[in-house]
Amino acid sequence: MARQSTSLSQPNDEWLQQQVSAGGEYSSKSELINELIRNARRAEALNQKLATAEQSGFTNQSPPDMLHLAKMIV
Repeated sequence: MARQSTSLSQPNDEWLQQQVSAGGEYSSKSELINELIRNARRAEALNQKLATAEQSGFTNQSPPDMLHLAKMIV
């Protein structure tokens, strides 16, 4: 796994630390940052799919089928 040094503003660093120490879902800031990046990538991919869909017109896919495909994107 690649190592990265990142400078954070004090409010962002405090927020990350609170998330790590609060619920136990994340064991480190690094783990939380990776999750935030994965979520951002999913959102970006979904927005790209939505933009393509808007430009292409109608679809024959049902809403559950579209949701299933969206979850498989990333």
